[in-house]
Amino acid sequence: MDAVAGVRELFREPVWRVADPEQGCGVGVVLVPGFGFPDSSLALTSKWLAARGYRPIGARIGFNVGCTTDLVGRIARRLRRHAESTGGKVILLGQSRGGWLSRLVASRVPDLVRGLIMFGAPVLDPLGAKPESVRAARMLTRLSAIGLPGLLEEDCFTGRCFQTAKAALAQPLSPGIPALSVYSKTDGVVPWRLCLDPYADWAEIHSSHVGMGVTPAFYHVLAPRLATWASL
Repeated sequence: MDAVAGVRELFREPVWRVADPEQGCGVGVVLVPGFGFPDSSLALTSKWLAARGYRPIGARIGFNVGCTTDLVGRIARRLRRHAESTGGKVILLGQSRGGWLSRLVASRVPDLVRGLIMFGAPVLDPLGAKPESVRAARMLTRLSAIGLPGLLEEDCFTGRCFQTAKAALAQPLSPGIPALSVYSKTDGVVPWRLCLDPYADWAEIHSSHVGMGVTPAFYHVLAPRLATWASL
């Protein structure tokens, strides 16, 4: 299903059209886009959340092509400010690389996180995406090496940055943080088994990798889980 067809189908579904504006109770949500995508890639998800009384904001990390350590710090600061603004713990919702970055943030500031949603996120092996995707990411390290700022560095693939992130992803989440990992066996970018975080619940949907955020099944999974977290 292409993106346009997916959006049209989503707009016809009750899961999109029927909304209780009190459901979210003003709970904050930080949305973290996938590798190479800006906050606007999750604009429909943000709109869906806002219509249900949540307070969604983007992560403001540009196209999510920077150093892992730097991005985790930036997202954590963004989350902290949103927690202060909303007066309570915040939900992290991240796609693909944004999902496992969100998990790293949840481990860093667990006291500020109400829940964690990851979709299409290769938590078990951040470099386990299809080879062409990894090659595109590694090209950024070469650009970084010649002085272009704000991009992935070689350290994020083989050095301390990578090893630290990999070790942190293997650790259990704080007992107080419920988590959900959404995956698709028809994901053409991330092998679905890499999304099976042992410290999260799992939910399977039928979707492409990029199209998860416009797939009705995603919102059918999301709605009851977020409503439960908002009521805590």
